[in-house]
Formats: sequence, structure tokens, C-alpha cells
Amino acid sequence: MFRSLYDKVLGWARHRHAQYYLAMLSFAESSFFPIPPDTMLAPMVLAQPHKALRFALITTLFSVLGGIFGYILGFFAMEFIEPALHHLGYWEKYLTAQSWFEEWGVWVVFLAGFSPIPYKLFTICGGAMNMALAPFVLASAIGRGARFFMVALLIRLGGQRFETMLRKHIDLIGWVLVGACLILGLIIYYNP
Repeated sequence: MFRSLYDKVLGWARHRHAQYYLAMLSFAESSFFPIPPDTMLAPMVLAQPHKALRFALITTLFSVLGGIFGYILGFFAMEFIEPALHHLGYWEKYLTAQSWFEEWGVWVVFLAGFSPIPYKLFTICGGAMNMALAPFVLASAIGRGARFFMVALLIRLGGQRFETMLRKHIDLIGWVLVGACLILGLIIYYNP
């Protein structure tokens, strides 16, 4: 079951418009969308390892542009966004991002690329807190670039050996992830 899905995803990663989809996903994730671009970047690098640096650059560039959009949303429309953050369960994480901004300033944007808190919350928070735009963009480019280039290069270095191993064990990995999600869901359900 998971192997056929895996093969489909690799096929999509080779699609002639895949780069445009990667750009759109990278932009959207930095400001409002919940799925990280790594989910598309990784299979694209597996499918076309010779384009790993190009894919990482596209992901970084459009992630930073999406971050600027998130910044603008936070700067101009925080009163409209706040109810959505509450409704989607992001408010506590937003407050954490806010406290990190107060404590570490621009450095938190650099570290946000590797944080478990969604990057979009940092972009919105940066705008809401009226952070200087130039340092925000620079820190975003360095932090996000470090993350996406690291992902692309690690997958490229693993190359065919990594792809073969992943394909061989994809069913096991898929069922383990399904089981982990079920267990996590039960824990959350019974311990609100």
C-alpha cells in the first residue's frame, strides 16, 4: 500500500511543473499553510538528485517571500489573524514565539527554521511586533536556507542507496507512522 503511494509521490516529483508546486508550497507554509515544504523537497531531490541545489534554492527563496507575506499579515492584520490562531490551536505556540522574540530578538528568526514551532508563527509575530524588516529577511534567508540546503544535500548524499533502502522499508515505515499517529491521538483524546 505505502510502496505504491511512494512510487506515485516520486512520479509527481518528476512532473514538469513540480518546481512551481514546490515554490507555491514553500511560500504558503511560511505564512498560513500547515504542511512543510520538506515533504515535497525530499522526494524531488530523490527523483532528481542532480537538481538538489536548485530545489533547495527555490524552497529557500519562496519560503522567505512567504515569510515576508506572513510579516505583512502580522503587521497590518493581527486583529483579524488572532481569532484564527486561537481556533486552529496555534495561540499558545504564538505566545511562545512572542516570548522568544522578546528574549532573543532577530536571532529567533534564524533558529525558527529548526524549531518545532511552525515558522509561520514567527513570521506573523515578527510583523505584529514591528520587527525591523531587513534583519528579519536576512535571518529568514540564512535560517531557512540552512535547513533546506541541509535536507537537500543529505538526501543527495544518500543517493541511490538511501532511495533503495527507503523503498525497501516504506511499508514498515508507513505502518509505524500510522500506529504512532493513532497512539498520539488516543493520548490526546484521553488526556485533554
